[in-house]
Parts: sequence; structure tokens; C-alpha cells
Amino acid sequence: MFRGVYTAIVTPFNTDGSVDYNCLKDLIEKQAAAGVDGIVPVGTTGESPTLDYDEHSRVIDVVIENCAGRMKVIAGTGANCTREAIELTKRAKDAGADGTLQVTPYYNKPNQEGLYRHFSAVADLGLPVVLYNVPGRSGKPISVETIRRLSEHPSIVCVKEAGGSVDRVSAIKSCCDIGVLSGDDALTLPMMSVGAQGVISVASNIVPEIMVKIVHSAAEGNWQQAQETHLKYHKLMSDMFLDTNPIPVKCAMAMMGLCQEVYRLPLCECNANIKEKLRETLVAAGVL
Repeated sequence: MFRGVYTAIVTPFNTDGSVDYNCLKDLIEKQAAAGVDGIVPVGTTGESPTLDYDEHSRVIDVVIENCAGRMKVIAGTGANCTREAIELTKRAKDAGADGTLQVTPYYNKPNQEGLYRHFSAVADLGLPVVLYNVPGRSGKPISVETIRRLSEHPSIVCVKEAGGSVDRVSAIKSCCDIGVLSGDDALTLPMMSVGAQGVISVASNIVPEIMVKIVHSAAEGNWQQAQETHLKYHKLMSDMFLDTNPIPVKCAMAMMGLCQEVYRLPLCECNANIKEKLRETLVAAGVL
């Protein structure tokens, strides 16, 4: 159901820390012009942990309104409390989202049966679910067997794989019929070579045209063009994780004049050394 490039859009802030909705609208227009397939608001890159409920839903509303059917919207509505995830997902469904991104509950580390029941409860709402496997943040992977079980639910249609393993994509695709989206820009092409159908991308905040070129070329079977583009921009994709996401990408976007470099604590700006490395990478890639 979901294939192509989905930008994990940043949440831009004003200097006073409030959400800059006008900037968010401008960012969506840039994504539409580049031909991305969808937007993922209020994920990790959108600094979801520091948005309150109303802001969280308002950001999703604004994204849906401004995508206006041109791009699909997979709303980040996961939580480490199942009731909270259900409430946020209900709001996104009512607003017209095409799907929901459901992160593995973090900190409380449920066992695999708990994960199965959690994701199933959200999926029972009927909005298409993209599972989000990110053990580096959640502390707990969704096992391949649990993904197999969950794939039998009619509303669980895809998994975002952000565990850094191409092998897991092979294992998932070998045991069940579920879509896979890469959760790591630099692993998108390798994952697509074994069956993934796209990416939920951080780098596409700054180079959406490039990520579209890589993913669409691979999807069309033009592996040589995809590989050449991948290798040319590999360092740029990797350097988006020189510090905790979304610090580097927001820093890069500020250098490009796309948004202000404002975060909400506990996130803050990167140090001068990382900032200089980012600048050098952007210049080398022809972005600055």
C-alpha cells in the first residue's frame, strides 16, 4: 500500500519555541514539487516527544490539509501507552490520514505478546498501520515472528525497518506478505534489492529530489542509476546521523534557509565541529 519516498518531516519552530505552521506549509510545498510520495509528520524527526497532544494533532491536520491529496500522509501516532496511541490514531483517522506509523513502545519494554496486543489494538481502529521497528530507541525489537503474526491483521500493511539490518528485510519478506520501508536512508537501496519498496526518509528533508531518484530508479529496475546516485550522496545520507536525529538535519536545513535551527529541550544544537562537518558535506554534495 505504501511505496516510494515518504519524508519524515521536521517540525519547524519559531524562535519562541512555538510551532511555525507557515514554515511547515512551505516545507510541504517543497516536498510536493520534488515528487515525493508521502509525508510522515510527528515521527522522531518531527520531535514528537516534546509536542503536546493538541500540537501533535494540529501538525498532522496541517500536513493533511496541505498535502491535499497530492501525497499520502502516514501520521506518527505511536506511544508507549496503548490508550494514548489509540487516542492519537483516532484523531489522525478522523482528520483524513492515509495511515499511521506506530513506534515500538519505548522505555517500558513490553514482551513480544505485549507488542502483538498493543499493535493489534491500534490496528483494530481500521487505519492502515506501519509498524516501526527501531530497537536503538525503543530498546526492544519487534521479532520477525511477531511481525509475521501481525501481518495477518488486515490493517497492518507495512513495517518501517530501522534496525540497521538488511538481513531482517529478507527474513520478513520470506515469512509473510507485508510491505517494508527502510528506516535508514543509507540502507534504502540495499533493502530494496531484497524486497523493500521505499523509505521513510530523513535526508529527503534537504534533498527530496535525490531520494526520489534513488527509490524510483530502483523501483523501475534502473539499478545502475540508483546505485550511482546512492554512492554520490551516501555521505550526505550518513551525516544526517552525526548527532541525534533530528539535530543534524535541522541544522542543515537552517544552513539552507529552509527553517530556523530551533529545538525543544532536551534536544539542542550540535557542537561546532559537527556543524562544520555538515557544512563541508553539504558543499561537497552541491546543496550549499
